[in-house]
Parts: sequence; C-alpha cells; structure tokens
Amino acid sequence: MENNKRKIYVIGHKNPDTDSICSAIAYADIKNRTEENPVYEAKRAGQINEETLYVLKRFQMNTPGYMPNVGTRVKDMDVRKVGGVDSKISLKKAWTLMRNENVFTLPILNQNQELEGLITTNDITESYMDVYNNAALSEARTPYRNILETVDGTMIVGNEHAHFTDGKVLIAASSPEVMEQSVEQNDLVILGNRYEAQLCAIEMGASCIIVCMGVPISKTIRRLAEERECFVISSPHDTYTVARLINQSMPVKHFMTSENLVKFSIDDYTDDIKEVMAKLRHRDFPVLNKHGKYVGMVSRRNLLGIKRRQLCLVDHNEISQAVDNIESAEILEIIDHHRIGSLQTMAPVYFRNQPVGCTATILYQVYQEKNLTIEPNIAGLLCSAILSDTLMFRSPTCTAMDKAAAEKLAEIAGVKCEELASEMFAAGSNLKNKSPEEIFYQDFKKFELNKSSFGVGQITSVNEDELTEIKKELLPYMEKALGSHGESMLFFMLTDIINESTELLFYGGDSKNVVSEAFHKEPQEGEQSVILPGVVSRKKQLIPSFMTAMQQ
Repeated sequence: MENNKRKIYVIGHKNPDTDSICSAIAYADIKNRTEENPVYEAKRAGQINEETLYVLKRFQMNTPGYMPNVGTRVKDMDVRKVGGVDSKISLKKAWTLMRNENVFTLPILNQNQELEGLITTNDITESYMDVYNNAALSEARTPYRNILETVDGTMIVGNEHAHFTDGKVLIAASSPEVMEQSVEQNDLVILGNRYEAQLCAIEMGASCIIVCMGVPISKTIRRLAEERECFVISSPHDTYTVARLINQSMPVKHFMTSENLVKFSIDDYTDDIKEVMAKLRHRDFPVLNKHGKYVGMVSRRNLLGIKRRQLCLVDHNEISQAVDNIESAEILEIIDHHRIGSLQTMAPVYFRNQPVGCTATILYQVYQEKNLTIEPNIAGLLCSAILSDTLMFRSPTCTAMDKAAAEKLAEIAGVKCEELASEMFAAGSNLKNKSPEEIFYQDFKKFELNKSSFGVGQITSVNEDELTEIKKELLPYMEKALGSHGESMLFFMLTDIINESTELLFYGGDSKNVVSEAFHKEPQEGEQSVILPGVVSRKKQLIPSFMTAMQQ
C-alpha cells in the first residue's frame, strides 16, 4: 500500500562535522527499519567539510540533502486544487463553476498552465452594474459560442467560432419605423416572431439577430441573412430572459485582473507571506511551482491548519546551533552527547543524552538494543564519526564505550581504526585552497550564557606548520567576522592532534579576560592567542572552563 505519510527529517547542527552527518544517516536508517511506515530522511544544515566528504566517498554513501531552514512553506499549507479556466469562457460559465466548486476566485490560465489573471465573484457581480453600456458585448469581443451557450441558442445562420466585435445590443420592441432610427450597422438585435422586425433588422445591417421563444425562422429570412452576412440565432427563452442573460456571455478576459497579481511560490516561507496576506484583504492567492506553472490557491484560513516540519535532532540540543527557524518545527526526538542546552519543545519528546565522546556511539548501542544488523557502509560511517570526535581516542571526552564501539564497527566495516583515522585527518587538514571564512566556519558553534553570546571554531590537523600558516589568516578574519552572527566574542582552536595541544585565538569584548580566568594563562604582549597543552576538546575542556569563568 502506498505510504502517504509526511517525511520526518533527521538533521544535525549547523556547520556539521563528521559525527553530525554520519549520525543523521544512521539514525534515519534505524527509524526506517523499525517503524511501520518508513518516512525518515537524513538532511544537513550546512556545508560538509573535507573530512566528512572523504568518509562519505570512502564508504560509498550519498551526501544528505541541504536544508538550511525548516520554517513552514506554502507547500506545507493545504493548497486547494482550484482548476484553472481559459480566458475566453463566459461569465455565466465562470459563475457556475464557482458555485459548483464553492470558490470565490477562479484562476485564468493559458495553454502552458501559466497564470494570466484572476476573476472573482465580485468582478462578475460588478459586470452587471454597468447597465447603460449597450456596447459592452462587442467591446469584450464576445465569442458567438459564448452567446449560444448562455442563451441556450442554436446557430441557424453563421459561424459559432466568430466573435461579436462591433456594434451594440438592442431589443426590437418597437415598430419597424422606429427600428430604422435605432438599429445601426453591425448591431445585435434581440426580437420575437414578428417577420417585419426580423426583416428590418437584417436590412438595417445588423450583424446578428436572436429570435426568441424558439419560433420557426422563415426560409426568406434565412436566405436574406446569408446574403447580408447576418448571423441568426434561435433561443427557446423569451425576450426578457435573453436580454437579461446576454451580458453573461462576455468572456472573463474582459473583467479579470491581470496586472500586479499577488502570487506565491510553492517554496515561499509562510513567515514571509503572512504579512502580505494581512495587508491585502484578498480572499484567495494563487500558488505557482518553481517552473512558474499554476498549482492551486491559498487563503488566510489555510495558515491555521499548516503542517509544521517534523524533525529528529542528532548531535546537538542548542538553539544557536540548530537549523534556522527551528522554533516553527515540531521536534520529535533528540539524540545527543553534549550538555543540555537552550532548545525548548512544545511537547514532551524522546530525548536520549549520554556522557560519551560521540553521538555515533549512542547509535551503535541503539542498533544493539534493537537487534539490527549494521551494514558495512553504515558501520564505516559510525566508526569514522567516533574517531573524528574523539581524535582517535586522544580526547578527554573519549570513554571506554566509544573505543569498544569504534573497534567493533571497524571490524564490521573491514577497516583498521589507525589507518582510517590517519586518512580522515589528512583529508580534513587539506586546507590550502580554502578561504579564511571557509576555515573559520568549517566547525563553528555558537553558545549563550548570561545574555552573552560567543562563538568557538576549531580545526584539527596533524601538520604543525599548516596550523601556523592558518593562524596568520584567521586573526585578521576574526576582526571582520565579529558580530556577524550576534556574537560579542570569538575564539578559534588550532588543535595539533599529534602533540595533543591547542593554540587558542581570541578576539572581541572580554575574550582576553575570559581566557585568562578560564586557563590561568596570560597571552604574551601584543598576542591574541595562548598555547593550551593537553587541551583538544571544545566540549569537555574549553566550554566548561569558559562557562565557569564567565559565571564568576
């Protein structure tokens, strides 16, 4: 049976690292193998770094799709499939369609399903108010087939595919003598069964006569109409009814709104369209797809029942690290190994948080708990994530569980931890062609404490000289970047994996005092950095020390 459930996205933090990406892929795999209706899809909230790209390629896995914003879009609304119509249809047909479909706005489309205009019930009712303009039918270039359809008529003489383009509409209620003074060339004349009136209208140059009550039309009138190129229509209705209906035969094109149309794209965010809807008191708004083709209609009422994006978060629970517009999404689950942060949910969620070195370690445990076989490529991803997050077991965040999980996963994947880690770190350290901005935000996280906001980036390398070169470019960039995301202080960790130490760069606000207080180290005169032997973990060593210093 076809699955009609909405997708649930599994996503990590902004500026994703290897753990964030690999854990999203693995948890989507777990959920799809354990849920009755698998609808889980891994996504990423930022650009993937070189290390992670190497891992994905090594284990032949596709890169998760990019989702920078989880705010609701027009596609998440209940877009009503109101069918479009041709611009030549009559007002009567449009009105009938509106009543049958219970809508107040009809989209007018061309043959390519592109929006030409809109017509509303108000437009149609207003068309009846201009009762003094008896040339309206020709000004609208009304097709004769519209007239036939509207008055339930039959074309006796003439071509139903032609258009009434010149002249006015008259009712022949007077004698032929009076008609001679009122009927002009190309007029359309509505009349009854009087032979004299029919003859007079044709001789005066009428372009069309409508004979009411379904009365027979003589051969003489037919022959004369053909000679004078006058159309003859027979209608079963009386003169009053035909006169009342005739304006309803005008094409909607003459009354539709075609300029300055307010329309939305299926990918527009609802936060953006709310203001437009509030300012313009239109009842309905047309929606187009990414190719500019008409899709349907939405109204302000559709905003009430909007379906929020559903997410499972991995490797983070800080709002500052989450994908944009996280507040408007529905969070279902969180799997993490960091401190409990600022993220709030509207309802209770499944939240699994363990003091281990990597989210991938938790997911390895989930596979075991659910008795799921781990495929070699998934095992390779999870092993890589653990090696990355624990710096090949050198980080103080590393636990016995991390090491045991990595070794077992390496066995399943058919790799050796030392060789895999060496290749990963070499790929991640290949920063020669990257700009300072790309390096700075490659693994960047934002934190908040006591109404203060600060950001911390980190690069790990096995090449000490490479870190020295990067430092020369990053310090000037930090001056430029300060405050661009609301931070009052910026820090950057240049972590040497081999020597197990970090050179910490700092800039802005009270950053120098924070570093001094946190690590009891004073930078040299004129320097904006300190060497921190033994410090390699942002999560377990740097951030806790910063929090303690800032609280004091």
